Amino acid sequence: MHHIHHTEGIILGSVNQGEAGKYFHIFTRDLGMVYATAQGVRKISSKLRFVLQDFAYLKIDLVQGKNIFRVTSASKTNILEKITKTPETFEVFANVARLLKRLLAGVEPNEALFNDVLNGLSILEKSKTKEDLLNIEAIIVLRILNNLGYIGEHEISDNLTKSPFEENLVFEISKDRSKVLTQINKALKETHL
Repeated sequence: MHHIHHTEGIILGSVNQGEAGKYFHIFTRDLGMVYATAQGVRKISSKLRFVLQDFAYLKIDLVQGKNIFRVTSASKTNILEKITKTPETFEVFANVARLLKRLLAGVEPNEALFNDVLNGLSILEKSKTKEDLLNIEAIIVLRILNNLGYIGEHEISDNLTKSPFEENLVFEISKDRSKVLTQINKALKETHL
């Protein structure tokens, strides 16, 4: 009998597999980055067809097989439902998803990172201006890199990485965004990924 992992996760992307299956990249609260399959999910009769969508935030049950996880059930959380509705917020979300897929190697829990990403995306969902979108994206990326150990102690970034991820950080970063972006680009270059 296999152990069922009950967790929450964000589907960062998927690829069709076989006749009706799909292969998913899921960033989970309790397991970190998980690669999972769902058989028959593309069939019209599948109950999970409209739940397992790219960029959805879900409650999800996973069973670990020999080489890969398998999705056994999933349900919507009604969180991040509107983030993909506007092209501007969707573009930032897609950029964050690509970065996470690039930097996270596999099953390794990082709840602080998960909370930062979720809080950042929740703030992003409510943003209205182009300036706010750019600021929020920079904070999310900075906090991802900081959580993974790519950002060292730095006067400018310390406040943005150590304080709770709330809307007031959007105003904080606008003063030093160019310096923060320089720091982000340097860290990304050093990852060699």
